[in-house]
Parts: sequence; structure tokens; C-alpha cells
Amino acid sequence: MRKNDILTLTCETLGADMEGVCRADGMAVFVPGMLPGETAPVRIVKDAKRYAFGKLEGTPVKPAEIRREPDCPVYPRCGGCSCRHMRYEATLDAKRQQVADCFQRIGKLDVAVPPVLGMANPSAYRNKTALPVGGTVDEPCVGFFAPRSHDIIRIDRCRNAMPPADDICSAVLRWMKQNRVAPYDEATHTGLMRHIVTRVNREHKALVTLAVNGTSIPKAEDLWQALQPLGVIGLVLNENRDKTNVILGRKFRTLHGEGTLKDVLCGLEFDLSPAAFFQVNPMQTEVLYQTALDFAELQPDDRLCDVYCGAGTISLMMARHCKEVLGIEIVPQAIDNAKENAARNHITNAAFRCGAAEEVLPALVDEGLRPDVIVIDPPRKGVEPAVIDAIAKAGPRRVVYVSCNVATQARDAALRCAQGYQLDKVQPVDMFCWTSGVECVAQFTKA
Repeated sequence: MRKNDILTLTCETLGADMEGVCRADGMAVFVPGMLPGETAPVRIVKDAKRYAFGKLEGTPVKPAEIRREPDCPVYPRCGGCSCRHMRYEATLDAKRQQVADCFQRIGKLDVAVPPVLGMANPSAYRNKTALPVGGTVDEPCVGFFAPRSHDIIRIDRCRNAMPPADDICSAVLRWMKQNRVAPYDEATHTGLMRHIVTRVNREHKALVTLAVNGTSIPKAEDLWQALQPLGVIGLVLNENRDKTNVILGRKFRTLHGEGTLKDVLCGLEFDLSPAAFFQVNPMQTEVLYQTALDFAELQPDDRLCDVYCGAGTISLMMARHCKEVLGIEIVPQAIDNAKENAARNHITNAAFRCGAAEEVLPALVDEGLRPDVIVIDPPRKGVEPAVIDAIAKAGPRRVVYVSCNVATQARDAALRCAQGYQLDKVQPVDMFCWTSGVECVAQFTKA
């Protein structure tokens, strides 16, 4: 097998990124866009010796029953979605299988995986978009980076974004063109506008953050006037002059209106800063958090510790069902939001500590912290070993693990089970429709 060879292959299953997995000469060939049971010509684009990557070179001989016509003109070039060529129900089945495979293959754990909890209407669900700006000073554009590159694929509308995010981006682009505001160029580190970040709440009010390679923007008042009719309640400037692919820098300045956005989740009101973490799919977040609450099985006298608590969403929701809650989070702005959110919702039994979980939790446990239940909702890399050890030392009767990366969750689950806990059940939730991502809640009890 060599690069540019064209082979007729049959797809056997789906990989972790919803790509088709074929076999050639005993080697796995990963082919985006192919579905199980389909046979089609495939061009080999990369031979990695033990596996290869291919590109679909034509239509399958007999399309799979789960195949559908993609409903987006830039799919799959933009890279924002990975399975719009599949029926929605089939994406849920594939995600359920992905969760089962991870726990069996990585965690070596045998657990029944129920159907994924999906959306009745899986569209316009993202309350936050962060789009890179490209093009030229005469024709600026926004889009997504093409897979495995920093080439911007221009988009005018994103079917996943909550309105008015698309209209806001269009208004910013018109302002850029009128005032000859140059898009940022990664190669030369020139140009001003890097990213347009939009947060939208359920009332379709929006907070707009502009990440710029500088300290100011021209004609900010003109932009503010153009954005207000779209439901924008605040315009924030973020300075990011580093040569990095990180979207936001550390310095924020409110140019006009409000510097935070209020939203309602699980019956609670939250005030969100541009840097605060907040789940991107509010409808499914309520499903996810209710699942976590059910798995926690809290009692009125319980003490709960919420590690990686963000702006306190899980902490405050669960505070209504137990005696006291302690949240731990490394982002100072998120901790500030969490404290303000507790006060706003008249919740007095929740406290928050700012710091790295792997430092704060072990120190608190050494000082005598013994929660009855611990909830962990870590970033994609999973839980640090120091946190896992601290949880084992604290000895809660139950641990609830919420994850957006089932591979690291399964890895950490094996470590948790090696320290005297058993995995009772899991429940996947479709938070990121039309992508390969799946959120999963796992319940552990002390053996």
C-alpha cells in the first residue's frame, strides 16, 4: 500500500471521530465519510506503517441505510461537524458504542451502556461560538479551521449556533470592511482581528468578545450601534498579542454595555464572564446535570465537594439537595462568578476555593476534609493522579464523574476501581450533536 493508491474497500465500523474503519492487507484504513457496510473506492492519503488514512473517491456502491444528504453547504470541509452525513439516531447509536468500547478496551471494565440521551431537535443548540477571522482587509470572513490545518473555511451560517450568533458575526464583518480593520495573519503576526466570541442566552441576548492583536479597535461606537438591534447587551475587548493559537488572552475590557451575560439553567440564574466555563448546550446540560444529580443520590445531611466546578453550575444545583457544598476551580473569574451566582440565587450553603484541583483538594483532605459525595467534571485530559489519590484518601461513599472525553474517563475509572471503588453505572448524553463528542456520567460507590 502506497500513498495515492486507489483501493476498493469495505467499511467495517466507525472510529472515535466517526470516520469509517476499513481493512487493507490486514491494516486499518481510516476513511472519513464512509459508513459501516459500504464499499467504495478510497485513495490512500497517508501510510503510517501500522495504519493508514484514506479519502473517499466516489459514492459507495450501495449507500448505507443510515446515510443521508448533509444539510450544510460547507460540510465536511469546515471541520465543525463529523457526522452530518448520518441520520441523527445513527449518531447516537455510534456514540453509545464508543462509550462501551472505551470502558471495555481502555478501562477493562464491563458496564452496561444505555442508549444515549439525545435531543428532540438537534439544531441551533450552541450558546457559544468562537470563530477565527480570516480573509483580507477588503473581504474579511469568519469560519472554522479545516481539519488538521489552520486554513479557515468560510461560513455564513452555522446550523449548530444559537441565533443571533450568525447575524452578529455578519455585523462585525461589515464594520471591519467599512473601517478597513485587518484580519489577523498567523504567519506574519500582523492584523488586528483574531476571533469573534459570542455567548447567547435563552432569551437570545448576547455578549460579544473581540479577541484582537492590539489594545483597541477603531470606531467602537459604530460597531456597538450596529450590534444592539441584534440583542447584544455587551461588547468586550480581549487583548491577545501572543504568538499562540489560544483564543483569548488574559486582559478583558468592557467597551460598551454589560461585561457579563445572565442565563438560566436548572432553575438557577447565572452571571457569566467571557472567560468563564459554561456548557455550550443549555437544553442538554439540564439533562446532563439532572443525571449527575440522580447519580449522586444526595441526602439532606451530606457534604458535597465539586471538583473543577467552573462557574458553580453543578455546585449550586446540588446545594439544594444537601447540607453543604465546596467547589474547587482554577480560573479566578469563574470562582468570582460562582460566588456571585450563589448570592444571586440566595444559596448560603456553598463555598468556593480558587486553585489547581491537584493542589487544593489534597491539601484540604490532609486538613481533614471528608465529603460524603464528590463530583468531578474535569477538562478533556482527565483527572490528575493527585486528585485521584486525594479522593481515595477522603473516602466518599460515592463519586460522580462527568466527562467530555470518554477515553480519559475510562482510564481514570480503572484507577478509581483499583482504589476500592466499583463502577455502578454510566449514562451518555449527546451534548455536541453532529460531532463525535459525547458527554458521559459515571457513578462509583465505595466497595
